[in-house]
This record gives sequence, C-alpha cells and structure tokens, in this order.
Amino acid sequence: MLKEPGDFAEWRSAARGLLVGGVAPDAVSWRDSEAGASLFGEEAVEASAGAVSLPRELLGIAERVICHRDAEVPARLYRIIWRAARDRQLLARTTDPDVDWLMKADKTIRRDVHKMHAFVRFRRLGEDDAGRESFAAWFEPDHRILRITAPFFQRRFYGMDWAIVTPDTRAIWQAENLSYGPGGTKSDVPDSDVVEDQWRTYYGAIFNPARVKIEAMRAEMPKKYWKNLPEAQDIAPLLAGAEARVERMRETAVSLANPLTDKWRTRVQDELLLDDDVKTLGDVARAVDHCTRCPIHCNATQAVAGEGPQSARIMFVGEQPGDQEDLQGRPFVGPAGQVLNEALEEAGIDRTRLFLTNAVKHFKFEPRGKRRLHQNPTTGEIDICRWWLDKERAFVQPELIVTLGGSALRGVTGKSASIASMRGRVHDLAGGGKLLATIHPSFLLRLPDRDRAAEERKAFVADLIRVRELAA
Repeated sequence: MLKEPGDFAEWRSAARGLLVGGVAPDAVSWRDSEAGASLFGEEAVEASAGAVSLPRELLGIAERVICHRDAEVPARLYRIIWRAARDRQLLARTTDPDVDWLMKADKTIRRDVHKMHAFVRFRRLGEDDAGRESFAAWFEPDHRILRITAPFFQRRFYGMDWAIVTPDTRAIWQAENLSYGPGGTKSDVPDSDVVEDQWRTYYGAIFNPARVKIEAMRAEMPKKYWKNLPEAQDIAPLLAGAEARVERMRETAVSLANPLTDKWRTRVQDELLLDDDVKTLGDVARAVDHCTRCPIHCNATQAVAGEGPQSARIMFVGEQPGDQEDLQGRPFVGPAGQVLNEALEEAGIDRTRLFLTNAVKHFKFEPRGKRRLHQNPTTGEIDICRWWLDKERAFVQPELIVTLGGSALRGVTGKSASIASMRGRVHDLAGGGKLLATIHPSFLLRLPDRDRAAEERKAFVADLIRVRELAA
C-alpha cells in the first residue's frame, strides 16, 4: 500500500522488494492509501533488502514520472523497471509502447516543473527578531511535483524562510531545514503584499510591446495560471497600449552607449604580467584586464575573466563577453546568459558548480549610433587570447569542457571546425580531459522561426543533459 502518492522513495522501496522477490508485474495490484489495501501486505513488500541494477537514466525519469496523477503510474513504472532489469537497452527502443508512454509522461512532468519554477509568486509574511524574512506562496500544479521542485526554491531562496502550499502537500523551508506537510488551500496564503506591488511595477517596466506575440504568450503562460499571478491583471491594459508604446520606443535608442568605453583613452596600461608572475587563478583575473595583445582591448570597458570554483569538474567556454558582461565584468549575465541559466536548470545542472569563461576576454563591437553591435572575433584574436584560456584550464583542470559555439571550439582546440561535425560525440583533449561541443545560447535568440527555435532549444537542453550524465 502506498501511503503517499507521488513519493518516489516509498514507491522505490516497494518496487525493489517486489523485484528482488521475483514478483511479476501482472501479479501486483498497486493501491494508494485512499483506494484501499494492495494485494500484497506490508510484510511482503518490506521483506526485501537486495540490490537491483537498473539504468541510472531510468531511475531519474521514474523519480519524475511517479509524480503523475494517473492512478496507473505506479503499476506501469513497475512493469518498465521489471523489463529494464532484464533488458538494459529497453529505453533505446523508442517505438516500444511502454517506453513511448514513459517519455511522454516524463515530458508532461518536466513541463509542469518548468511552469512551477516560472509561476510561483511569494507573498511576504513578515520577519523574525533576527531580521530573517518569511514568505508564502500558493500554487496548483497539474501533478504532484512539489517534492521534486522544492530543492530548486531551496537553492534560489536560501536566505529566507518560505512555504509553498499546494492542494496535495506543502514544502516548508525554515531555519535552513526543508520539510513537508499536508496540503492546503489558497486561503492559507495572503492575497497580496507590498512586494507584489513592486513586482507588478517591474513587470510593467520590462514589458516589451514590440516583441509580444499573443499566441506564443498564451502557450508559455496558459490562462489557468493567471488567477495566481499578480501581473496577470495588468496584461490586458499593457496589450491595449502596446501600439502606442512601440511608437515611443522607436524614438528611443534600444541600447545606450557604454559611458565607460572611453576610459581606455586615458587609462595607463600596466605591463602585462610575465608568465612566471601568473601563479593563481586570481592572478589571471587581475592580469587579463591589462592585456594589450590584440586591438579588442581598446574599446572594451574591462576584460571579463572566468568565474566559478577552481575545483569545478566542468568548464563552459563561450565566445566573448557581450554588452552586459562588459559592463558588469562577469561572464554570461546578459540575454544569452539567461537562456543558458534556464537550460541548465532544465537539465538539472547547478551553475554555481561550473567554471564559466570565454575564448576571448574583451567585448568586440561596432559602434552604431548609440548602440554597440556585437562583432565576431577573428581566428587571430581567438588564438592570441588562447594564452589566457589555457591558463584558466591549467588552474581549474576540468574533467569536461563544454564549448558553446565555433569560436569557443577553436579557443579550446586551436583548430577551426564546424559544430555539426563535432556535436553529439565526446572527444579526448590533448593533455587530458574530455570535450563536448554544442551551440552558443545566443544562437537561439537570433532564430526568427518559433518552431525551429523550440527544436534547437530542445536539442541544446539535450546536450546539457548529456553533460550532466557524463559528470555523473
């Protein structure tokens, strides 16, 4: 009997017992606590403590799919793991009815998780005597996904206490401890607060009427979520005034010039540190800002060194800093960085455990009025800047390098090659380590066709999932 529908640990324990006992799927009747007892009592399920070998990928999928509300899910999952224990290549048989069902169910759950990540809105409850704030949120997911989504909010909102209430259960993060309790109703959470008003103001400020597509917006933000989104009440007025706002935007520069780009004219260039003086990763970050080996440094605000723990097992290498990276001095903080962040989250990769850098350390651009238009670095500029990338690689010593785009691929390998010829396979690097090549996230931003963009993004996330699996 399953006491907690959607609890993977409970289902896994029961399934392991049945597998070790050699109980065939047709001989098992799965029931939750509300539906009545199972054909097997507690003693039969708990009698097993043996080990069962299953593909790691299947266990990851099962942990998500068990959250599905379909009452037949526990039985269907058990049938699949029963078969997989006897056929290690089962998941590769995509036309198999069980595998086809499994992949579709997993896609449904991952989409529900994505929506929860995007549409949970916290309301402020107050703060304790130590000044630690507390918040609460109400959300109605399609499936029982709170247990697999709560760790995301734990990482994102580590410094505050919060509770997320759903009809099935609630997650509580308090005093740096994550626990679960019974479900609730919308009335358990305040209707609004001052933070919500600030969010509505911010949403109105960033609303871009020139890019809005009603059908695409409804596909990404279905109306069923609107009742719990504070900004939803502002969508209709914003759309109504979109045309007028577009006209005002045409009269305003899209991107202002960087006021610091002239600093190179008066900046006194220090001598580049000698090779023997660059002894730590910190030395690299300090020294690269004074690099004058190629002309790109002349107009850039600052160099952008890599970022991340020196013990990182995975290094991501992009092309070069963009406009926002040049201003903030950090890699992947602009639009392409946001795309990368979302894809990393979807693939289950923690960005804070990666080392992120670029093949070229200065922003290369062409002034166009008040804007700065990105320019691709030349092969010569990539090769010159490779000295810095090699230094970062030497200090971090990553087990796996992920190149984002062709410039990054040349920066790592020293050779020009197409992404298509390298993508999809793991390559050995001279001096140790592995390489996996994929596209740069900015490529997704440049695709005008929505369907193709969706397919390319799916392939990009698949590449990142492969990265996660290789790291595991």
